[in-house]
Amino acid sequence: MLRIHFTGNDLAGVRTAARPDVLWETILSFHRLRDRRGSVVYREWRTAARTRLGGETRLLAALVPSRGYFPDFLTPAEGVHGLDEGLQAIRATDSGRLRDELSLLAADRSGARTVPHSLRALADGGAEPFDRLVGALRSYHRAAIEPYWPHIRARVEADRARRGRALLDGGADELLASLPPMLRWRAPVLEADYPVDRDVHLDGRGLLLQPSYFCRGTPVVLRDPALPPVLVYPVTHGEAPTVREPGGSSLAKLVGQTRSTVLHAIGDGGTTSELARRAGVSLASASQHAGVLREAGLIATLRHGNAVLHTLTPLGAALLGGAQRTVELRCHTGNYARNGPVTS
Repeated sequence: MLRIHFTGNDLAGVRTAARPDVLWETILSFHRLRDRRGSVVYREWRTAARTRLGGETRLLAALVPSRGYFPDFLTPAEGVHGLDEGLQAIRATDSGRLRDELSLLAADRSGARTVPHSLRALADGGAEPFDRLVGALRSYHRAAIEPYWPHIRARVEADRARRGRALLDGGADELLASLPPMLRWRAPVLEADYPVDRDVHLDGRGLLLQPSYFCRGTPVVLRDPALPPVLVYPVTHGEAPTVREPGGSSLAKLVGQTRSTVLHAIGDGGTTSELARRAGVSLASASQHAGVLREAGLIATLRHGNAVLHTLTPLGAALLGGAQRTVELRCHTGNYARNGPVTS
């Protein structure tokens, strides 16, 4: 059980990450590459990534076990700004911290704090071992993350929009209560299913909520209590198991496939740029389809500075809800065929 303890100042300091964190996605995807959880969501990705990698993962496998602790220095806060910034932060890791975390990794694996031979050169510091690590992370990212980044970003943005709506509706209490089911808000403590028993005291520092495409089953927190608190949790993969009717869904037949996709992409709200990324269409196309949906009374648009925010109207939400219930009903009646904890 994980228990995160909040003060009043911590509630005021809760925030959601502005974008996916490239290093959290990279490291957590390495877990998904080797386990069987999320088979429907990750099956095609896993097959394609393994083909691209060609088995070149020995250094990462030594640093990131299939379950249990992996070093905090692999997921610095700079990863939210991009791969280059994150890798620069890894390269700048203090040598003392590096040795301590590699010793913790050894202890978690074998009970001894002796750094294994395969990681000893890295623990001793020096440019060459870091070059190999940075090269391994970059190569893995290129094979397993980069081709899927638009989809990863779209899912994280959709989750962020959902949390933002909860915050607007009911403040920090509603935001924390809106998190996925493995997280339970029992003020002033956020509880979570977790592989070990652990208490995290925020002590007025607030909490960064980081939605993650490749987080699965349980959330993840940093091991070092002195680091800025972050809670990585799974986004909802609602679209992955959905089986589409040949020729398109009922909603697509009504409003058109692209317009249906844009309407789904709006979800809990989004800008025109976000809609374009989520739906996989151009900015001009997203703007055009949003205009038609707005004229039909299915969405509302609010201008904020140079951007506009689109949200569903009650009529649009009802239309989406009806289409989803139709799909679920057909799945349950047999008309559709379905494909069959980590801590840092």
